Amino acid sequence: MFSKRSLLIAFVVIFSGCATYATYNYDQLFGEEQVQERIHEYKSPESIDYLEEVKPLIDKRCVVCHACYDAPCQLKMSSAEGIDRGAHKSKIYEGTRLVAANPTRLFEDAQTTQEWRDIGFSPVLNEREQNEIANTEAGVMARMLTLKQTNPLAKETQLTGYDFSIDRDQQCPTIEEMSDYESQYPSWGMPYGMPELSNSEHDLLMNWLEQGAHMSDIAPLSDSDIANVEKWETFFNGNSLKEQLTARYLYEHLFLNHLYFTKDPNTLRFFKVVRSATPPGEPLSLIATRRPYDDPGVERVYYRVVPVRSSIVDKTHMPYLLDQERFQKWNQWFVTADYQVTSLPSYSTEIAANPLVTFVDLPVHSRYSYLLDEAQDTIQGFIKGPVCRGQLALNVINDHFWVFFVDPDKTDSPDVVKFYREQKENLALPAELDSTTVPITSWIQYSRNQARYLEAKNTYLNSIFADGKHLTLDLVWNGDQKNDNSALTIYRHFDSASVIKGLNGPTPKTAWVIDYALLERIHYLLVAGFDVYGNFGHQLMTRMYMDFLRMEGESNFLALLPKKMRKTEFESWYQDPSPQLSRFLQRDVQPFEQPTQITYTSDNPKDELFAKLRKRMGKGLSNRYSVTNADLDKSSHIALNNIDRIQGDGLQYLPQIMTLKVVSSKGNSEFFTLLNTSAHKNISSLFNEEGNRIPKLDRLSILYGVVGSYPAAFLEIEESKLSDFVKQLSKVGSEEDYVALLDSYAIRRSSNKFWAYSDELTEWYKMKYPIEAGLLDYNRFENR
Repeated sequence: MFSKRSLLIAFVVIFSGCATYATYNYDQLFGEEQVQERIHEYKSPESIDYLEEVKPLIDKRCVVCHACYDAPCQLKMSSAEGIDRGAHKSKIYEGTRLVAANPTRLFEDAQTTQEWRDIGFSPVLNEREQNEIANTEAGVMARMLTLKQTNPLAKETQLTGYDFSIDRDQQCPTIEEMSDYESQYPSWGMPYGMPELSNSEHDLLMNWLEQGAHMSDIAPLSDSDIANVEKWETFFNGNSLKEQLTARYLYEHLFLNHLYFTKDPNTLRFFKVVRSATPPGEPLSLIATRRPYDDPGVERVYYRVVPVRSSIVDKTHMPYLLDQERFQKWNQWFVTADYQVTSLPSYSTEIAANPLVTFVDLPVHSRYSYLLDEAQDTIQGFIKGPVCRGQLALNVINDHFWVFFVDPDKTDSPDVVKFYREQKENLALPAELDSTTVPITSWIQYSRNQARYLEAKNTYLNSIFADGKHLTLDLVWNGDQKNDNSALTIYRHFDSASVIKGLNGPTPKTAWVIDYALLERIHYLLVAGFDVYGNFGHQLMTRMYMDFLRMEGESNFLALLPKKMRKTEFESWYQDPSPQLSRFLQRDVQPFEQPTQITYTSDNPKDELFAKLRKRMGKGLSNRYSVTNADLDKSSHIALNNIDRIQGDGLQYLPQIMTLKVVSSKGNSEFFTLLNTSAHKNISSLFNEEGNRIPKLDRLSILYGVVGSYPAAFLEIEESKLSDFVKQLSKVGSEEDYVALLDSYAIRRSSNKFWAYSDELTEWYKMKYPIEAGLLDYNRFENR
């Protein structure tokens, strides 16, 4: 006897045929589309199944591809509102557009599902008659899931018939187009290019969809959270001019962050600070602008602390602790500090886009201390912000380098403050331009500004460091050997990047030393001032200007080396420079030419300097990513550390990010990340990166835990076989060698073990690092 479910499926098949014959006249079959009320009160009878069963499954199987700006079809499944909003055929990351696009930021640029429909988003859930047949037959999500179950992955190691490139064409069918999609792309059901859901998982989602896809509002705030929100909203909304200017400064640096009040994983919850036209205690009236410093259009801006409504994904997760210690620091630096604010700065673009003008009244020492207190977070803004996606955006930095900072106490000088005030026009940023920009003429203008600034800066530095006076390691901040933000490592993964604490990996080719003005400009160029919806010119101009800032940071590092080797070292970093870069390097600018007072005794001063800096960091230097943190035998630590020594042409066949799971002799699993860093003659070329490659100098790094949001390969190894694995890895010299390595150790995207591996990795990450953990993204997982 047929079950109700079987009869329903049979009826849907017949009905689908009729619908095809009738050119899918869904309005006639199921009524006209009308937005449905699907989001119910938290833990209500309608929402409990979604909370306890459906949402966790969607997170693990759907959000790992459908989150953030690069979600296919703009379908963000990380929240109920995102699922209900649906999909759009246009891409956010469209580097060739000539005119800036209208922003479509979830929770910002529209507040209701109907408003999103008016903008052009199409539903993926049925919005016609609400019955079991219509909810599956007239819903894109249901049809996509059914398509995959009907046409599961072929039994092949390397999948065929899929496009996994980062800029691939996207179909984004509406329900009216689903029949054509199903006939043209029968293997493209969801999850796309991944193993199909298990029968129980598929049934769970289909039953939920049949019943109308009811979802839940987020949980209400706890009493503790309410108290903390009130405390911080009071701080952010003080009435004095000093407090208002402070709040504006903090907001423009925190607007991407996930704020939290406690480290207790059992009560951990994340929040955001937003601008509102209404004060605390009144309903939020969100002010949505392209950039955080754009004119709010109201006489008084209020800053509100609101809960994050989406699942936490690693690629955008920047947690920032607001506790009593932070409260006291900010009060000391900004509220009780001895300075005066007599008027608030304008929101006109030429002022608001230049922080050295906007916040000139705030003490430089206070601003810089704030930025350094969580320096990883400050840098992470451009690593995890919307600017950091794609090769063109990322080829402005080397694949692996270390970052240090000038001590803030060295900026606490009236002369330094005066210098920054005098240079405010030369320090203007491309962010002051419109989101539709003509790059060539703009680049010439800002190139001249930067040259004038460097001329003035070097003249100033030549005077205060005359004959090498004060040019010592004391210039470099060591976080009082307590703050582990004092030294950072940045890895580029071709079309994404990561910043982590500590000096990780093999000794890098380059390093930066960042001062206040440089750090502030990096933030306003790449984070506050970057518009992901801007045109090609805006995005290109941003990338080109970052060349200047990178070289400035590198030059600061070179100043610590012996004078006689600085030019040679710099030239080794910029072999065969482009004509454009050559002209910039050959400009008539007074060089910094004072000797260092750092004593060198070896024939490799750069490595010696790195050793001295490592020692200066002392106990504050993070060792979070050392493989010795893993619960494995000592011999296994030694074997894994040998990966750091692997170098050469063979690495060009490896992906940029590989996740390594080691099953210990005790039975527990430990996870590591292998990062493949590509060497270049220089990184000044916009479009000829391959021509600048030096594969023989490529290096591998191994790090404990999860680094990078976009793993490209999963590897699984028994601890007893680690030495064999490292030996085989070191001998990879061709595509065939790499495929053989995968055959021995990989969990490919075609494997029926893929989701089990993914689930274990997700749980391990969350258990080990509950504050920073987020769902990884599989959009760039390889198919080899």
